[in-house]
Amino acid sequence: MTAPDPLDRQLLDRFQRDFPLDPRPYARIAERLGCGEAEVLDRLARLTDSGAIGRIGVTLRPNTVGASTLAALDVPPGRLEAVAAAVSAVEEVNHNYQREGSPNLWFVVTAPTRPRLDAALERIAAETGLPVLDLPMEAGYHLDLGFALWDR
Repeated sequence: MTAPDPLDRQLLDRFQRDFPLDPRPYARIAERLGCGEAEVLDRLARLTDSGAIGRIGVTLRPNTVGASTLAALDVPPGRLEAVAAAVSAVEEVNHNYQREGSPNLWFVVTAPTRPRLDAALERIAAETGLPVLDLPMEAGYHLDLGFALWDR
């Protein structure tokens, strides 16, 4: 990836929070940055293709809309990549990550309803042949992961 120019930096930095809730959010961002909507879309596509952006989307408090849970599998090390790919392929899984120890593959599952979430966990167990540890949230904590990416 080439070093981001000042407009890329603003795109990456300014819209971690307060993403415009608008039928044309990229046009609103363009207005705030003083450029065109097409330029914003082109830059976001380029930044996504280069890996600088993993995803663009909202984050809602868990279980405010639908159901969610933190889940985990204890995956034999030789199967970790294949199982992680199988877990990621499940529509209801929004991300997974490896951790040391047991269990070693963790993932978050969200669905419109708890029965659909349970069905997703059952599919993962059936496809991987591994029992899924389901850890629904008991108390919420807010961690703000937005932060300045560059000195101002």
